[in-house]
Amino acid sequence: MTSTTSVFDLPERLAAKRDAALIETDERQFAAIATSLDASIAEVSERLAAARRAPGGSGQAALDRDLEVHRLTAELRTLRRYGLDLCLGRMVPADGGEPTYIGRIGLSDGSGRRLLVDWRSPAAEPFFAATLADPMGLASRRRYRWTRGRITDYWDEVLRPETFGDDAGARDGGRAGIALDDESAFIASLAGTRTSRMRDVLGTIQADQDAITRAGSRGALVVDGGPGTGKTVVALHRTAYLLYADPRLSRGRGGMLLVGPSQGYLAYIEDVLPSLGEEGVQSCTLRDLVVEGAAARPEADPSVAALKASGDLVRAVENAVKYHEQPPARGMAVETEWADAWLDPADWADAFGAADDAPTHNEARDRIWEELVTILLDQHDEDAPAELVRRSLAANAELRAAFNRAWPLLDPVGVVGDLWSVPAYLQACAPWLDEAAIASLQRADATAWTLADLPLLDTARQLIGDPEASRRRYRRAATLAVQRERMARVVDDLIAADDDGEGLVTMLRGSDAQHSLDDEGVLPVADPDVLAGPFGHVVVDEAQELTDAEWLMLLRRCPSRSFTIVGDRAQARHGFVESWQERLGRIGVGQVELASLSINYRTPREVMAVAESAIRAELPDANVPTSVRSSGIPVRYGSAGELNDVLDAWIAEHEDGVACVIGAPSFAGRPRVRSLTPELAKGLEFDLVVVVDPERFGHGVEGAVDRYVAMTRATRELVVLRSA
Repeated sequence: MTSTTSVFDLPERLAAKRDAALIETDERQFAAIATSLDASIAEVSERLAAARRAPGGSGQAALDRDLEVHRLTAELRTLRRYGLDLCLGRMVPADGGEPTYIGRIGLSDGSGRRLLVDWRSPAAEPFFAATLADPMGLASRRRYRWTRGRITDYWDEVLRPETFGDDAGARDGGRAGIALDDESAFIASLAGTRTSRMRDVLGTIQADQDAITRAGSRGALVVDGGPGTGKTVVALHRTAYLLYADPRLSRGRGGMLLVGPSQGYLAYIEDVLPSLGEEGVQSCTLRDLVVEGAAARPEADPSVAALKASGDLVRAVENAVKYHEQPPARGMAVETEWADAWLDPADWADAFGAADDAPTHNEARDRIWEELVTILLDQHDEDAPAELVRRSLAANAELRAAFNRAWPLLDPVGVVGDLWSVPAYLQACAPWLDEAAIASLQRADATAWTLADLPLLDTARQLIGDPEASRRRYRRAATLAVQRERMARVVDDLIAADDDGEGLVTMLRGSDAQHSLDDEGVLPVADPDVLAGPFGHVVVDEAQELTDAEWLMLLRRCPSRSFTIVGDRAQARHGFVESWQERLGRIGVGQVELASLSINYRTPREVMAVAESAIRAELPDANVPTSVRSSGIPVRYGSAGELNDVLDAWIAEHEDGVACVIGAPSFAGRPRVRSLTPELAKGLEFDLVVVVDPERFGHGVEGAVDRYVAMTRATRELVVLRSA
């Protein structure tokens, strides 16, 4: 890492910025950072090697070792991912003190002197939040542009111009190119070409975005903003910030879940959190929360989709589970070899009480059975061998049949499927539905799952549990019983061989000692569902599209109701006439704060003018953000037959960058050119967007939103093509 080569690699056109007076302080600082980085990498590597050499152990010790290896691996990966470009910039205090350098992580030298301040720390806040109106004690701020580990440009943003005295050169740019516009570095960065992954923008986070990033995690924070306002940037950086600032959200105490609109979106952003040093955040789409989501199709009938979206049918699923939890109304005799016992309705009711604290229906079965067995054991003499009585009861076909009728082992898929195939069952579980609604919900293939079914399947799985898990518990108990019976025979033989029957061998009679001999390696186990939660905080992007039923999927995974909700009501394909507070309050989120972003940094004015007219044609009061920059390229129009010519010309003129064709399903794409629907393009951005036949996107709000979304994906050029 240590090198005598200057970290600055400024092109000839920026020769004025090479002045030693401007960069010598930085050169010294970067030399110290390089030395410290080398030492840190060596130290973490040694600690990681030692952790890996340490004995694996068992139980909590093994878990602690694995967590330490994971933590050190992630730390080392962060240190190696970047070199000196860990540094984002510096800020100079107005009192003339030494500059403070801001980094992706904190870093100190061997003497403890702070070389880099972590961007998430309170001390770094002025770097992002200071403005001319509120300089927050700063005289200036410098931001760097890094290219392959070297600084290829930098900007000094003067926050107190008077600190430069009467130097006119400083005021108008002069030899150092000092910019009085505190957005200069950011605006310059927007001109860069895009790639298939979201660019690193940490160094140019703006004050309005930073304020939202650093807001507290209590309750739900809604980040409302139009296209190009940086909502996704805020969501991702806020995720990293909260993991740093709020100990409640650490991996061992809840963790975080990020929910995006599509797999394409998740692929687009997947490098951002690792670049911020966070690799433990779970990310998914709503489809991923349910096993059946991968093959689910859109609901063909809008009226059926609306019924399932409302959340009322979630109650029907809850009632469907309760339908299968009915204690017998009559008593029954239960005979064993040792006694004639009796179970009356009150006994069944007492046993059912054991289900009150069980997390799922299927797990409650085990507890209810144990309670029934206890009730029956109490009716036997003390001399009756308890274990043998248990086995006798387990083998009693009449008792087992009564138990299975009263509290059967359920399959979530079967329960929901029955609602769509047995009208009388649906009527019993959803008595508020009329005959027409019940008929519309029936289908020939009950398990031909649609996207609208997913929240209902999720509800069923959360309430019922995995039937295979219950079977695994039964097999586990049976396996342990066999092991312990075999071990009991071994212990008997050992004690019989011991002359006095005392000493250590006798201790083997103890149940704790016998249980310690259980072979866990042969017991059936299952991988945990990492998306089941609960999570300490959930971040939802493109949240304006979620139905009430889909919101309930997320609320189950976040009992604390701690959310970052990112969306734009004007981009809701099915309309969004309520306020965010009304929408969220209806599904049970009471504490809601609203933060708005109104500046469009991404979309050029030329493009936004056309997109604005498209959305206002249907939503005159849409909250359209104001673009801050111009690309100088007017929107072009042509015929659909020109599509390939447009793309060929663009590719020939641009060695870098990405393009997208939206609205041409037959176009398969090509290198650097994607083909998407408006819905799948949400959250993404491209240098060139070609919209084909936008009028065919549909009528009403849905069509207008799709046109608006499609057009505002462009960061430089928009071409609109129409069929003849």
